[in-house]
Amino acid sequence: MTIRKHSAALLGLIGILAAGNSGVWAIDVALSSDEAHKALEVGRIPMEKANSPEDVKKVLQQASLATRVGADPEKDPCGASAVLRTKRYRLEAFGRQEAAESKKRKTDVRMPEEFIQKVMDMPNMEMEVQLCGDDEYFAEGALIELQQGSKRVKPIDIGKAERGRKNDTNGPAFRSRFTAVFAYEQFDPNASSVFVVNLQDGKEVRISADFSKVK
Repeated sequence: MTIRKHSAALLGLIGILAAGNSGVWAIDVALSSDEAHKALEVGRIPMEKANSPEDVKKVLQQASLATRVGADPEKDPCGASAVLRTKRYRLEAFGRQEAAESKKRKTDVRMPEEFIQKVMDMPNMEMEVQLCGDDEYFAEGALIELQQGSKRVKPIDIGKAERGRKNDTNGPAFRSRFTAVFAYEQFDPNASSVFVVNLQDGKEVRISADFSKVK
């Protein structure tokens, strides 16, 4: 092999490796059975070790942080954010349920394979949007879209917003949340993105989302 050909082959290999690594931490759309069971274990083990209500609360908070985009509620309670209920998120939730049921029944409880397969086959990602406003109905009729560069992706479904709850922290008086569902095939699960929420009063809320950091 000539030096030129060797260099070209090496650069090609580097490119393949770089492309492979770029998706390692992205949203996993296609999971193998082995990966799915590992996700169950990731959710199950911390819950097995949780021995008090406070421990359980910490486990659940950590789980939501792993797929949360936008503001960190611990630092900015009224900042707009969203929890992305990806396939891994749901499988890890199954794992936590396995641990809770095992403790309750005092025997190992495992999810049926058909339940696991159903999650693996899910064509859509659900997200829960959380934001604040000035009155208890501020989020009613909210619209949302996903922007990836010049691409605009509409949800296939938007849930009804919850009636706002009184906000005990500084800032707007009420907090609300609603869900939206996006089809995996319609967006790039590796791309940096922005969820744009339009409220009935004309206000626009933007939630930045780096999918490369979400599984």
